[in-house]
Amino acid sequence: MLRRTKIVATLGPATDAPGMLEDVIRRGADVVRVNFSHGTAGDHRRRVEAVRRAAAAVGKHVAVLGDLQGPKIRIEGFASGAAMLTEGEPFALDPAIGARDGTDRAVGMTYPDLAIDVVPGDELILGDGQIELRVVGIEGSRVQCVVITGGELSDHKGINRRGGGLSAKALTDKDREDVLLAASLEVDYLAVSFVRQASDVEEARALLTAAGSDARVVAKIERSEAIPVLEEIIKASDAVMVARGDLGVEVGYAQLTGLQKQILHMARSLDRVTITATQMMESMIHSPVPTRAEVSDVANAVLDGSDAVMLSGESAVGKYPGRAVEAMAEVIEGAETYQLARTRGRDRIEGHVVEFAQAIAHAVMFTANHMDVEAIVALTESGSTPLYMSRIRSDIPIFAFTRHERTQRRVALYRGVYPIPFDIVHTEPAQLYRAISKELLDRGHARLGDELILTLGELSGVSGGTNTMKLLTVEQ
Repeated sequence: MLRRTKIVATLGPATDAPGMLEDVIRRGADVVRVNFSHGTAGDHRRRVEAVRRAAAAVGKHVAVLGDLQGPKIRIEGFASGAAMLTEGEPFALDPAIGARDGTDRAVGMTYPDLAIDVVPGDELILGDGQIELRVVGIEGSRVQCVVITGGELSDHKGINRRGGGLSAKALTDKDREDVLLAASLEVDYLAVSFVRQASDVEEARALLTAAGSDARVVAKIERSEAIPVLEEIIKASDAVMVARGDLGVEVGYAQLTGLQKQILHMARSLDRVTITATQMMESMIHSPVPTRAEVSDVANAVLDGSDAVMLSGESAVGKYPGRAVEAMAEVIEGAETYQLARTRGRDRIEGHVVEFAQAIAHAVMFTANHMDVEAIVALTESGSTPLYMSRIRSDIPIFAFTRHERTQRRVALYRGVYPIPFDIVHTEPAQLYRAISKELLDRGHARLGDELILTLGELSGVSGGTNTMKLLTVEQ
């Protein structure tokens, strides 16, 4: 059985080691993430070029996901690199303090408008929830607090307000420059951080289009303000990422699991791609094996219907990038053999459709889920039809036959969809069907006599033109 849920691996110093990219891709990475929060434009260009070479060497189509930094709402640094905060003691956040002049009483910050956004009584969360402060007073741009939960606070940790409400815009000047860089790198997806509303996604898409890029836009759901307008944000996006670090801090970890399920369900019902991210196998930054809690976390994301699960520090700076990818693949495969992940879905068969491709996709999945069909083949230009089909849960592989390299990479993120380079050179149907059969047989994806469903358009080469489904038997 082919692994259906895809793996996103973040690039970083750990993947720069000779041969490491090939190893990461060979062990299961389907998408690589370029994090614009770290590194230079030269670093990003070099890594993307290396990924394309490594993917070609391995013989796999790998998508590139660029990830914008978003607004930097962080503390500055301490003279010694960290400070110990004690419960009940005063502590201030002040943009006037130097970048390395922090103490156990106060530290600088990169966000001068914090004093405008908060009022006494607000709770501020630092370092992914490890440190909690309560605002007790505002003195100009200085935010005076008292420590609720203490501990060690190190340089450059993020600042969140419990319940959200920080007014920083999603796209900064740096992000706008990085959009141009992403376009020049020909990334397949671009993630927008700290999305608050649909217009944030629309602005990023407009900047990409102006730069000549057709990259798909991913909305990162990590602000509590995004939840009331979640449907509008998802509709404006091509994909959503459940970025559980900041989201969990803002909404509270008790709400996070249910919210993750809600976001994934809504996105799939709207035919959008989904990525579950943040600390999925965090212990593997230092350990060659994941914890049982991490195994359960990844497995539940798979059972929830995620298109992909993501590795961050585990692959970017960890000791075992290849092993982390392999461990994640093993957990995914284990979850997918479980009955809930393999149930042939009858959901959404009565859903509303507005395009021929959607109607064909629904008809295909209904037929495939009720017949003894071994595979689905979609002759596709843009990848839309296999995307629609992949939204309906099934254990039947969907092969996207396409001549376009961009489409081959793009569909690598879709759950249960596998790209195959294929150009239609036969106009006579019988010859075309034999060519498709040969491709599947040569790759070991089918056997003689297998039944499959084929989707195509009457006019080949026309994007969005899928209007036909056929039942075929694999033959020589």
